[in-house]
Amino acid sequence: MTFSIVARSADGTSWGVAVASKFLAAGSAVPAAVAGIGAIATQALANVSYKAQALALLDEGATASVALQRLIDDDEGRDQRQVGIVDLDGLAATYTGAACLDWAGGETGEGVAIQGNILTGPEVVAAMRASWDEGDPAAPLAERLLAALRAGDEAGGDRRGRESAALLVVTEGGGIGGFDDVQVDLRVDHHDDPVTELEKLLAIHGTYFPDVPLDERVPDTPELMAELDSRARSLGLPGLMEWMGQHNLEGYGGPDWTARTVVDRLRAATPEWRSG
Repeated sequence: MTFSIVARSADGTSWGVAVASKFLAAGSAVPAAVAGIGAIATQALANVSYKAQALALLDEGATASVALQRLIDDDEGRDQRQVGIVDLDGLAATYTGAACLDWAGGETGEGVAIQGNILTGPEVVAAMRASWDEGDPAAPLAERLLAALRAGDEAGGDRRGRESAALLVVTEGGGIGGFDDVQVDLRVDHHDDPVTELEKLLAIHGTYFPDVPLDERVPDTPELMAELDSRARSLGLPGLMEWMGQHNLEGYGGPDWTARTVVDRLRAATPEWRSG
């Protein structure tokens, strides 16, 4: 009832899962990932306990294939399961039980496992693999995963129709404020065109939590921070952080830099300062 892609970024710093299904809130059941350990998708007649079990096995040093074998060896319902796993080193494994509904199958490559069941045909997995293989390895993992999901959806996807989609990416320190590793966690739980909605959400996410290129970073010098704080106060706010909070711009800042977007936006918001 689902098609998914599990992958590690080419630079070995991020792991993630993208999934779509004619099933309510597939993102709540299918994906799991931990930075520095790996990622998993569990689907078909999903055994959601696979997620914690697989990540624990990977954390103990098991490879993706060893962890997968342990999961299915211990599960009497293995014939109805489908799983994809990518480990710390980018080794990948996929499994489709003999009783999964047609079309069902999967394939693996370097750093990627792709699988689906109740699909229109093998062309869905093939399109996802082609998208992954032809994508820019340097592109953000979230974008590559979503592009592959789009390719699978356009190739036919779930033969029963569309309902939900989700995207999960983890990177060490990649969460809000660096307090956890969840870089992207977006879900469309019930929609006629969930992959398109997920693309919209990722675009919005990028405006709030950008991966700011080095050439767009501005050093947080005392002079610049004093200027920005003064500009925010000229707008009647207590200060810079209040302004950033009101505009959901916390993701643009860091301990040693801010982004050109923040500087330009705040300067534009205070026209009386334009000569500065």
